[in-house]
Parts: sequence; structure tokens; C-alpha cells
Amino acid sequence: MDVVTSLPRHGMAPLDVLIVDDDPADVTLIEEAFAEHDAEHRLHHVADGVEALAFLRRDAPYADAQRPDLILLDLNMPRIDGRQVLAEVKRDEQLKTIPVIVFTTSAAVTDILDSYGAHANAYITKPIDLDQFDRTITEIRRFYGTAVTLPHRDA
Repeated sequence: MDVVTSLPRHGMAPLDVLIVDDDPADVTLIEEAFAEHDAEHRLHHVADGVEALAFLRRDAPYADAQRPDLILLDLNMPRIDGRQVLAEVKRDEQLKTIPVIVFTTSAAVTDILDSYGAHANAYITKPIDLDQFDRTITEIRRFYGTAVTLPHRDA
């Protein structure tokens, strides 16, 4: 599922974000948090690691998928989990420059250490409080949407 918002981003290309999460409620919260702010973005959602890798590699049915500027990755998902997706992305020469934020309910020290060891760009435990969840997504959007220079999409 893709959600496209067309708000001006001061002449900049929209921020393309791939959300890899099997929890529809969390996906909705992420979409709502992005929609509340003045930045052009395109959100793409897949529900598990198999779909994420197909999207990133532009395998069917994602042959026309845009390379994302950022990946929000849950760890605990069916089929292929986020740990495996992170490892595959960071091993792949075509994908490894895409920033990956592990965005998960787990606060386990082993998950945090393993994620950074696999070259996650950030690890964020999903806030339970709805206002804090919104603020967290706002900070992610603000940081990756305006503060950082992202690798070229064709990199």
C-alpha cells in the first residue's frame, strides 16, 4: 500500500519511506504522524520481510517500486523477520546505503546490540504513549526529511 502526500518541501524531492511492519495499527499511526506535518513524502508499506526484500529488489509485484530514502523496520514479523531483512539490506551493494531505522516494540539489549552490529542507522523502541509515538515519528521525519543529506536514489 502506498500513501502519497503532496505538500511542498521547498523544491526538494519527496521523502520516500518504506515501512516494514506487520501491525496495521502501528502503520496507521506512522501514516497519521507523517500526514500531520508540512513535508512532501511518499509512504510505502509492506507487512513482512519477504515483501520488503521483493520491494527493495524490485521483484514482482514491485517492479516499478521507487528506491526508498529511508526504511522503518520492525523486528518481529512473520516469514522473514526484521533482523534478516536488515542483514540482507546491509550486505547488498545496491541497498546498503539506504538508512535503516529499526522501529520496534523490543527493548531487549541483545536486539539493540545485534541491530547496530548489523549496521542499523538507528534503533528506536516504539513508544506506547500516542503523543510520544507521534513526536518520535515527527523527529524521524524532520531529521531525515530536512537535516541529513541522503544518498542519491540511484546509488
